Amino acid sequence: MPQPRLYASNAARQAAYRTRKAAALRPPLDPVVLGDCTLYCGDALQLVPHLQAWDHVLTDPPYELEAHTPTRRTRAHLEGRLPYAAIPFAPITELQRQFVTRLTGGWVLIFCQVEAVGTYQTLLGKKYRRTCTWVKPDSPPQYTGDRPAQGEENLVCGWARPGKSRWNRGGKRGIYTHRVRDGHPRLHPTQKPVPLLKELLQDFTQPGDVILDPFMGSGSTGIACLDTRRRFVGIEQDPAMFATACHRLGVWARQGRLFA
Repeated sequence: MPQPRLYASNAARQAAYRTRKAAALRPPLDPVVLGDCTLYCGDALQLVPHLQAWDHVLTDPPYELEAHTPTRRTRAHLEGRLPYAAIPFAPITELQRQFVTRLTGGWVLIFCQVEAVGTYQTLLGKKYRRTCTWVKPDSPPQYTGDRPAQGEENLVCGWARPGKSRWNRGGKRGIYTHRVRDGHPRLHPTQKPVPLLKELLQDFTQPGDVILDPFMGSGSTGIACLDTRRRFVGIEQDPAMFATACHRLGVWARQGRLFA
């Protein structure tokens, strides 16, 4: 007895094979949804191509290799809270750098060290618009005493849509002054202050916009989004830090609903 045909044609059979293969390669999307925050645990380079569209990107990728020195002194070490230790994540790779500069949307805002500004500008090409400066009034001094201390960090701004870029502050200068210690618990070694992130969101985005952070860390950008009525999509590959971000954003989302 002949077997029943599963496909109407050879082309249909090949199309079904390609669909199965694509599904096998697609990473599982099992997000944690907390109010207006949608959070994914995994590698952003694999997850982002399968996400729906977002409006803008605000992210803080891993540090440059220069920051991963064995003699790096931190305030936490000098205050006796942490031992001498390497930064607990690898330096940024060129693949990660190219990934973040190729993200689509409107504004692509990337925190980085001053040494990396030129590299990001080159990779962004015509999308590059400006480099802003975050001034840190409470940054630590140079403990070795042999050079000036680093008292600022940079924010490279790219516009990833066709046409002229748009923001909300007219001729305002791109200088942001905020203390590192903003009253929130320090949960991540490169945690950004929420007031800084809120000011950036208010300057560059609109209420209701979807903000993507592919290097979420402890979720500070999500906190800022909740406070400014933006929607947030965050990705973090470290399971422990992802759990920390989920707990933090869950508490914040519940508090927001309570006070609303």
